[in-house]
Amino acid sequence: MPSKPPRICRCGHRVAPKILCPCEAKRAAERKARFDKGRPSATQRGLGADWRKVRDAHLERHPRCRICGEDEGSLEVDHIKPRRVAPERRLDPTNLQTLCKPCHSRLKQREERRNTQR
Repeated sequence: MPSKPPRICRCGHRVAPKILCPCEAKRAAERKARFDKGRPSATQRGLGADWRKVRDAHLERHPRCRICGEDEGSLEVDHIKPRRVAPERRLDPTNLQTLCKPCHSRLKQREERRNTQR
C-alpha cells in the first residue's frame, strides 16, 4: 500500500506525512504557552494534594484502562460525573475511572460535542 506523499509547509520546507515542520512545532509551542499563562494552577482548579492522594490510591487499585485494558503509558484518572456537574463528588472513589490518554481524549471530545449541541 503506498504511503502518503510529503507535503509543503507554508515556510517552504518539504515535510513527511504525520510530522510537524519545525516552524509548525514552534508555533504550536507558543500557542500552548500563551494558553497556559492564563490558566490557573492545578491547586487552584481543585486538583491539589488531596486529589493527588485519591488519584494515586485509585491507580494502585485500578492500574488498567477501563475501556481498552491498556496498563502501560499514560494513565489518567477521570471523573465519571464531571466536577462542574457534581463538585461534591470530586474526591469520591466511586466517581472515578482509569483511562489511558487516547481513550480519555476520545471520551472527553465526545462529551464536549454533546454539550455544545444542546
